Amino acid sequence: MDLTPFLALRLGFNPGVTFGLFADSGPMGRWVLSGVTILIIGALLAWIWRTRSAMTGAAASLVVGGAAGNLIDRLRFGAVTDFIDLHWGEAHWPTFNLADAAIVCGVGLLLLAARESKAPAASANLKRAS
Repeated sequence: MDLTPFLALRLGFNPGVTFGLFADSGPMGRWVLSGVTILIIGALLAWIWRTRSAMTGAAASLVVGGAAGNLIDRLRFGAVTDFIDLHWGEAHWPTFNLADAAIVCGVGLLLLAARESKAPAASANLKRAS
């Protein structure tokens, strides 16, 4: 269903990961991907628990929430349910879902947080060198 000239809703199922990688890994791949996802979620939750930065905690929480949403789909249906189709003319971005969007936004915020946390240290070093 076309919503705008560049956005449509198209139901799809991705048994793999980003851009369909490992889609042909079969039933064993489903469990391996689920296990890896659980480990990543656990590591991120530990990081969230220890961080003192609100931005880092929020960003990692977006990644955890998105990963958990995709994990639930993978465990229930054997594949992640994708439905957002961004396109320009005939050029289509791979179909994705809101969990994927949360992961991308979370990773973007983590990169910003890492950049900001290093900026004051670098300027302090420059002042000391002068």
